Amino acid sequence: MFRSLRRALCAAAAALLIPLAGAQTAHADSAAPGAGYWHTSGRQILDAAGQPVRIAGINWFGFETGNHVVHGLWSRDYKSMIDQMKSLGYNTIRLPYSDDIFKGSTVPDSIDFSGGKNADLQGLNSLQVMDKIVAYAGQDGLKVILDRHRPDSGGQSALWYTASVPESTWIADLKSLAARYKGQSTVIGIDLHNEPHDPACWGCGDQATDWRLAAERAGNAVLSVNPDLLIFVEGVQSYDGASYWWGGNLMGVAQYPVRLSVAGRVVYSAHDYATSVAQQSWFSDPTFPANMPGIWDRYWGYIFKQNLAPVWVGEFGTTLQSTVDQKWLSALVNYLRPTATYGADSFQWTFWSWNPDSGDTGGILKDDWATVDTVKDRYLTSVKAPLFAGSGGGDNGGGGGTAACSASYTVSSDWGSGFNAEVKVTNTGTAAISGWKVTWTWNGAQKVSNMWNASYTQNGATVTAVNAAHNGAVPVGGSASFGFGGAPGGGGVPSVSCSAS
Repeated sequence: MFRSLRRALCAAAAALLIPLAGAQTAHADSAAPGAGYWHTSGRQILDAAGQPVRIAGINWFGFETGNHVVHGLWSRDYKSMIDQMKSLGYNTIRLPYSDDIFKGSTVPDSIDFSGGKNADLQGLNSLQVMDKIVAYAGQDGLKVILDRHRPDSGGQSALWYTASVPESTWIADLKSLAARYKGQSTVIGIDLHNEPHDPACWGCGDQATDWRLAAERAGNAVLSVNPDLLIFVEGVQSYDGASYWWGGNLMGVAQYPVRLSVAGRVVYSAHDYATSVAQQSWFSDPTFPANMPGIWDRYWGYIFKQNLAPVWVGEFGTTLQSTVDQKWLSALVNYLRPTATYGADSFQWTFWSWNPDSGDTGGILKDDWATVDTVKDRYLTSVKAPLFAGSGGGDNGGGGGTAACSASYTVSSDWGSGFNAEVKVTNTGTAAISGWKVTWTWNGAQKVSNMWNASYTQNGATVTAVNAAHNGAVPVGGSASFGFGGAPGGGGVPSVSCSAS
């Protein structure tokens, strides 16, 4: 993506301050994490066997540009790049495209076939090259998200349609992709339109500009062809007087959620960037970067924290040249939740970008299209989830060990009349555990109002939480987590106890 236009517009607008398991019958203990099509449950994404999985991937752009194919094939073989993505621990590829690739006259260019490179792409059109990339990614164990990035290769659009690419074409092309990859669970879903922005609105009711209503029309059209796909829905720019990054403002979801014909299919998507894309007021706040979690909570993170739906940060990136950007990326990665601590009970993400030719972010690859920017890549290490590993690390332990666990309690937000908290359970024994129970007693009048990733009972001030079906098994040294909302706020952190089975 080339962001010069967005940089100018964002800077001007940013004065104001996130189970239907299909037909598969595999069980979690008999299939590798990530197998089959995926669905949602609360804030998590689950695979066909009901195992929680984490998207931890990379954007590889080009199909949306005048090249009509992923960039870099002028330097390398596509298979070698996908292999390299896998070796670095990325598990998903987001592939941006424009509707131009559906035209019969569109052919990819800038592909090097010398020395046997990309030999099996010769003579193929853009969609056929996409087929090859999807097939090889699946062979490597990676997943793919298709991203309708632009109506045509000329540039981004504020709305999902233009004078030359009407809504009917947008929906027809989405359905065509859904049909093309039906039965190929490598393609887990479609990002309906990239970065809707003003005059796009959310919940305003105007058929011509209400992105939430358009997403429902398009999402249901996709699901009518392939009901197993996830539907990724980005935000807008402005809502209720608050302006944010293009596609990053999901404040409207609280009042106007996306309603689809198939349950368990909506994943909300935010985009978030640093100063190398545009300067924003929050970067100059005297409390930066401590102010950033509150910013993210406000615009998109609340969806995850309130267990409304999964949240996928489909794009985030920076050149890392400024200290502000370095602090921003470190804070954002921590906010996304380390995999070793939280497993797949975390935000989903795909970094922008694999390509070094993204003008205001650069990429994971350097300009030679081969050398890894190890500094940038290492920032992402804690949130990677190679091949969708869904739980904390550690040995599974041998037979005859001791089952034991500990629990830590953290208040993530407190607004006076209520609060949210998270509890992390860690296997401190010498054997894998199959279940856990956590108990605490408050000093005040707090009551649990809702809880996710665990079930609970409350007797007076004492709360007992028991693991859910999907997160009871914890390997030695590994961890699981659950969260809850309660009221009133202002309570201190109680002592917690943990028992394992």
